[in-house]
Amino acid sequence: MNPLLNNFRPCNPQEAADLPRFLELLETAPDAFERERAAGHFTASAWITDPAGERVVFVYHRIYDSWSWVGGHADGETDLAAVALREAKEETGLRDLNLLSPGVFSIELLPVAAHTRRGVYVPAHLHYNVTYLFSADPDEKLTVNEAENSGVRWFLFDDAFAASSEKQMVDAVYKKLAEKTRAFFR
Repeated sequence: MNPLLNNFRPCNPQEAADLPRFLELLETAPDAFERERAAGHFTASAWITDPAGERVVFVYHRIYDSWSWVGGHADGETDLAAVALREAKEETGLRDLNLLSPGVFSIELLPVAAHTRRGVYVPAHLHYNVTYLFSADPDEKLTVNEAENSGVRWFLFDDAFAASSEKQMVDAVYKKLAEKTRAFFR
């Protein structure tokens, strides 16, 4: 069995409700880390804060037309911390990222609406998203990845929430991550 969530402890009712579904996917779907698994698959996100835990890096996501966190598909990789790190570097240009906690920081079962990506139709599905907490120097240069986003910048938490046009993500995910970050840095 994959040890991905062995030491994860839910912090709220959402994580407690989602965890059994994550564990079931790990146990029953050998292709759980492949994006071709149409019903749903694992993804990884990086919640990147400054060293004080007061600001977060968001990118302007082309598909969702909104400011959002960074992350992406596992594409067969079972080390989701490595996936989150790869995606963080690709989407922000940051090179000196520090994983603040070796374990999973947060989990989110995210519905993805049908959309077209690079001319290919992608049916609706679920992302079994695993989030990792990173820090980076806010003075390090940020770089837009034109294939993924059209902007990248640091925000204070409340400013990031105001900039995002995805109310569901702000209310269900980003505010939870900010609260967990504040608790981590206490």
